[in-house]
Order: sequence, then C-alpha cells, then structure tokens
Amino acid sequence: MSRPASAPAGRARTRRSAAGCVLAALLAVPLVALAPAATAAPEDPAPAADDRPVAVRLTVLEPRTVAPGTPGVPVTVAGELTNTGTETLTDLDVRLQRGEPLTTRAELQAAADGPEPAAIAVTPFQDVADELRPRDSVPFTLSTTTDALAIGSEGVYPVLLNLNGIGSDGERRRVGELTTQLVAPPVAPVGPTDVAWLWPLVERTHRDASGTFVDDELAGEVAVGGRLDRVLATLERLPQSVPAEGGDPVPTVPVTLAVDPALVEELALMAAGPYAVAGDADGGEGTDEAAAFLDRLRALAADHPVVALPYGDVDADALTATGLPQVVTRSLPGSPGGTAQDDPAAPGAADAAGASGAGILREVLGVEARTDLAWAVGDSLRPGTLDVLADGGIRQVVLDPGALLDGEAALGATGPAAARTTLPTAGEPVQALVADDVLGDVAATAEQIPGGGRAAEQRHLAELALLALQAGSAPAGQSVLVAPPRQVDADPVPVSTMMATSAGQPWLRPVTVAGLGEGPVTDTGGLAPPSGPDGLEPAGLADVAAAVAVREDLAGAVSGDAAAVLAPWDAAIARSSSAAWRDDPVAFAAAAADVRATTARLLERVTLLAPAEGTYSLAARDAPLVLTVLNDLPFALRVQLQVQTRGNALSVGDVSDQVLEPQQRTILQVPSEVSQSGRFSVTATLTTPDGVPLGEPVRLQLQSTAYGSISVVVTIGAAALLGLLFLRRLVRYLLRRRRGTPGEGDDDLPGGPEREGAGVPLPPTRSPV
Repeated sequence: MSRPASAPAGRARTRRSAAGCVLAALLAVPLVALAPAATAAPEDPAPAADDRPVAVRLTVLEPRTVAPGTPGVPVTVAGELTNTGTETLTDLDVRLQRGEPLTTRAELQAAADGPEPAAIAVTPFQDVADELRPRDSVPFTLSTTTDALAIGSEGVYPVLLNLNGIGSDGERRRVGELTTQLVAPPVAPVGPTDVAWLWPLVERTHRDASGTFVDDELAGEVAVGGRLDRVLATLERLPQSVPAEGGDPVPTVPVTLAVDPALVEELALMAAGPYAVAGDADGGEGTDEAAAFLDRLRALAADHPVVALPYGDVDADALTATGLPQVVTRSLPGSPGGTAQDDPAAPGAADAAGASGAGILREVLGVEARTDLAWAVGDSLRPGTLDVLADGGIRQVVLDPGALLDGEAALGATGPAAARTTLPTAGEPVQALVADDVLGDVAATAEQIPGGGRAAEQRHLAELALLALQAGSAPAGQSVLVAPPRQVDADPVPVSTMMATSAGQPWLRPVTVAGLGEGPVTDTGGLAPPSGPDGLEPAGLADVAAAVAVREDLAGAVSGDAAAVLAPWDAAIARSSSAAWRDDPVAFAAAAADVRATTARLLERVTLLAPAEGTYSLAARDAPLVLTVLNDLPFALRVQLQVQTRGNALSVGDVSDQVLEPQQRTILQVPSEVSQSGRFSVTATLTTPDGVPLGEPVRLQLQSTAYGSISVVVTIGAAALLGLLFLRRLVRYLLRRRRGTPGEGDDDLPGGPEREGAGVPLPPTRSPV
C-alpha cells in the first residue's frame, strides 16, 4: 500500500502527504471478528504488496459521516477494480474491516509508521466478479451497516476494503486493498473550527528578458483541460446560495485567490493579440483562450478575495541571502518601491505610490487586491527576508510549519489548532499564518492517492473531524489554513467538495484568510534556521546579480524617474528570479543567463559614432571637437564624454553632463585647442556620471590645418625679415639716383636702362630682394 510522502531533508518532523492514506497498515493482519462471520473462506495471511495486482478506485462512500450510536445506518462502498497484473484472477469477493477508532490527528498521521494493529470488526465477504483479466476493470458495490462495523462512539474509524481472489496457482489470497475512513463527528461540538483556503494562481513565465514569448505553452495551460483551467474550474464548482440580505447568489465558501501579477500580465498580452512567439513565424495561437480565461478569472475575483503575490513570485529567501533584497522590494505589490511590470505606461498599471503588481490586477481584473500578505516559498524563511518583506509593507506571511521551531503546534496534532502566530522583526512584529501541509497535500494530490478523489475527500473530512473532537480544549476556538502547493494540478470535483465541506458541516465554519487574523493564536517558537541549501542555484543567482548591477548603473544615469523607466527591466529580473525555477535548475540557468545578457546590451545601446572616413579636420586653433552620440534606449540618459590624446597636441576643456534624448542622435561640441598642425589620433569614451563605460571607445584621426604658436612666430619673423631686406635695397636705390650714379643692381630697379636697340625699358631680371 502507499505511504505518505516523506518530509524534505533536515525537517524535524515527518510530513504526511495526501498520497499517504495511512490506514492500510492498520488492518492487514488476521482478524478478530466481532461482526457476523464471513460467508467466504478465510483468507490466507496477507502477502506482500507486490502480490496485490488489483487497483481499487473509490467512487461512492455513503454516508460521509455517521451519527454515533444510531443503529442500523446503511453504509455503501462502491468503485472500480482494475487488474494491473499479468494473470487472470477469478472468484473475486470483497469485505470491510475496521480498526480501533482514532481520536487525534497525531494518531491518524502516525499510523503508517507504527505496527499493524488487530482489526476490531469485519463484514462478510460479498461476491464481486467471477473473472478479471489483465488490464480489465469491473465495478463493485459493497453494502453493510454501522452495526456490522460496530460504530458506537465519536471518532474516526479506519476501514480496509479487502479484495480476495484466486490466481493462476489456484490459491486464494488478497489481491487488492484500499484504506479509507468512516467519520463519526462530535454530536455537540463546543464550537466550529474555522477553515480558510489560499488557492494559488501561479505559473512559471513563458517570456524571455525582453518580454518576447519563448513558447506558446501558456495557451495550453488555460485551454479546456489545462492545469490553470482546472484551477479555475475548482472554484467554479463551489455551491452558491443567496445571502440573507438578498441579491445574487454567492459561493458558500470564500476562497482567497493568491495571484501572480506577472501571469495576469502575460495573459493580458495574449488576449490583446496578436503576439509573437520566438521561432514561430505564425505567432501565438492562444488569444481566444487567454481572453476567455481572463473573463472567468474576473468573475471569480468579483466573488472571492484576491491577494497579489510579488511580481513573478520571486524567490525572496534566495534573493535576500544572495544580497539582492532590492529585487524583492521592487516585486512587492504594495510597496512604494514595487516597480516591476512589463509596461509601466499601461493605463492603471501602477498607482501614484508605485505598487505596480496591484495596478496590474486592478487594470486587468477590476479588483483591489490585498497587498500586505506574502506567501513564503518552501519550508524556510530567513529573518533577513522577513525584515525586507516588512519594510516593503508586508504585515502577514503564510509559512510552512517547517519554517518554525514548533510549527506543528499550530496544526492541532494532539491539541487545539491555531493557524495564527506572531514573529518579531527589526520593526513591528509580523503576523504569520501556518499552512496545514497535510490538508494542502491531500488537495494537491487528490487523484494520485490510492482510491482516487473520493478517498481524498474522506481523508480531508477525517482530519477536520479529529480537530472538532479536540475543540473542548480550545476555549478560544480553532483555525486551519489550507494552502496547496503553488503548482497545484487539481481535480476540480474532489477539491471543490473538500472546500465545500466547511460550509456543509455544523462543526466547521468557512472563513477568509484575512479572517484568520482575528482567530486564535499559538506560540510556534519563532523562525527555524534553514535546514540546508534550498532555493535557486548559486550560478544562476550570480547572473541575476550581474543584471542587477547593470540596472543600478543605469539608474544613476537616468534623466528623470529611474524607477518608472527601468520597470520593464525590473520585471525581467523578477521573472528570472521566480521561485518556479527551484524545480527546474536548467531552465533557471537559461533564464538567468538571458537576463544578464539582455541587461548588458543596454550599455551598448548608447555609443559614440565614428565619422564615415574616420578623420576629423580642425580648421582653427580653438575649433571645437564635434562628436555624434546615439542613444538607442527608450529613455533619456545623462552621460559624460572623455577625450584622450597622446602628447600635448590637443587640450580639451571641461564637458559637463550631457543629456541624451531617447532614441535620437545628439551632436556634442567639445571645447578644444590645438598646439600644432598635422595629423594625430585621439580616443573618445562615453560613460555614465558614475564612470560606467557606455558603448565602445572610438579612436579618431584629427587633421589640423591651423597654425600653432611656434609656427606663427616663425612665419611672422620670416615676413619681417623679407620686408627689411626689400626696404634696404629700395633705400640704396633712391640714394644712388639722387647722386646720379647708378650702381650695381640699378638695372633691376624701375627706370633703369632700356633694352639695347629696343627703345623701351628692360624688365627686371631678378627680384629686388
């Protein structure tokens, strides 16, 4: 038979999962029959479980509860038998056997770990089928009474459905079994036990860091028969009634929806259609499915309380332990620093105080979600994480009992159950609600446990009935929180029946999660230290940290509201840090590497543009150096320009911070002065005001046609010397003419001798100087 799922390593207790209907071990021994004798031959001693090839599926167990002391109440058990073995079985018959009544949850949950007790009562065998071939199935029905089972007092009675048959060897033996419970609740309960449900609507992201869908699998999840479709169908099956004050019918059980805003955001993008999918030229095909799903979700959100989880359902504990508390803060739905969302410009996406997660749910679902509750991932929560959550506006956290030193005290294993406790923080204390992991696992695995959904329903009822039997020792009342695992894949029929149980029994009372905050309190001893490494992989977290570092570098350079313009990248970082990646380290590594590469490329989208020919010409000594900068980012950025050259040929003046408008080219004029003409190279680098490089450095060739100071002095000196020489010769010429004695060189001066035989003056034969 099946045992309960074991606890995570390091836990101080043994967790019992839904798969652990604990009762088979109670009954698989020779019987002490107090009921009428069986009509079939006594069975042989129970063989090993591997020799029981018939799977039993329970479909009917009536009544769900029996009134103790009421004689002759009919009991009907029906279902289906399937031969999973390889041999044909013949002459099958079945009976019920019950064990000692249980009066505490501890007894029920510990039965699987204890010895097999003797059976107290048995019913006669009843014929089922003459033959059952391999892989065939047959229905069965067993009818008996509470008298035959000797149900005489309050409690939970374990019963074993014992199937006998004859194998190919001709021997009669037990070939199948199923354990379940008959519930005899208190006739006059002291007070009802409050039962609240926290129902997760969470899915791992299907987008990359740029916001593009990497697959179209979400369309299948929300289509008919998909996991998320079943999540909603469970709530849609809840019974409704008209309130006492009149009006439209409302569900009899208020179930609190825990919704990831990132999931709703993805569905809204799909519903708006069309949407691109990487590697698919035709795009996504889930527009109609997403729109229909959102319509159903809006209807449910109008009837049930809604809690906004952190955007992306980030792994808060892993991020805080890695030194990235700011990622947690930016994902919180009720924090002024809660900025993570894919499209901050969407109408209503964020209110004036930030809180973008709440804004997404308000815009898409039309509800005001609760934002002060956080649901811790796994079975631990570090004190530092609790402080970060409290600073971000969280006033209540939902915890697994393993996260507390004495979390079992809240579950009512042997005494009263009280889901509420209090935890100290660096500031005000935070209220904690302890989720009942046994009941949560029963709901999550209803169809996987032996016997199927109907057996799970009865186990759920038995756990709550045992709490009701303990109510006399709880004058302040009792409370229970049922919170299935985040990725719950529920069968709507049994789980909706479990939810409705609290409204259908007088010893139970349905309440909201918020209502538990007013219920009884228990001392759980505070937070337990983490039992070991648990959470996202360190290598992936290193990539996330690198992406956060780039984001912080850009935040210091943004001209305007950095939180608003960087919200899409905050969202990308949050999605890559989702707790959903805990169970898929390979996918987490890919998502973390993608967000690191995507954010790193942001720094490359702001860059200097080199001239087409690679050379600048400076025509004047103090001509400015003109450079072109491209800002391909969708927001304005403040930058600084640094210019370096070899030697002292060029000096550059101070350049203040320059603001680059989004997705534009900007011309920057850099004050400069050249000290010599010629060709020389300079290197220009663009950085943020904090010195973080943007783009690649650009090496430029400068051609200066302007004279430097030395060249100017030499040129002026040469011109002056030439002028003096000319003046000297002119003076000598004039003096000689005045004396009438032309001297050497007179022929070169105006008015000199004429050309022989020509009668006209001869031109000068050389320069006067």
